[in-house]
Amino acid sequence: MKQDIQNRNDISLLVRSFYTKVRANETLGPFFNTTISDWDAHFEQLTTFWETSLFMTKTLRHKYSGNPLEVHVEVDRQFDHRITELHFGIWLNLWYQTLDELFEGEVVNNAKRRARKMGTFMYLKLFEARQTH
Repeated sequence: MKQDIQNRNDISLLVRSFYTKVRANETLGPFFNTTISDWDAHFEQLTTFWETSLFMTKTLRHKYSGNPLEVHVEVDRQFDHRITELHFGIWLNLWYQTLDELFEGEVVNNAKRRARKMGTFMYLKLFEARQTH
């Protein structure tokens, strides 16, 4: 029986498992593999991001601070604005798949909701940013 996501170690497992899929994906992999050079640092940053997002009511040793939208707008620019809703759809499907393989419970459901909202917001903001350049 699977358990719910309970701590930073669980989130780290989720992030690393998820990005193994992303990096191997023929559509997403080129964006990530070209852009990210220090995967260990990226895993730590994303673990902190998701830990902050999913456990915001807990006292955490690590708190995320950064601007993921700015980073994604820059990546989209570097790739000649080729990021589409397809990329976000694949990303979200891999996220759900990884969550379902590893865990189950309310935090998992929250992680799915947050990822769906974040993906929608991010794509709309990418499209918006293209109009201003």
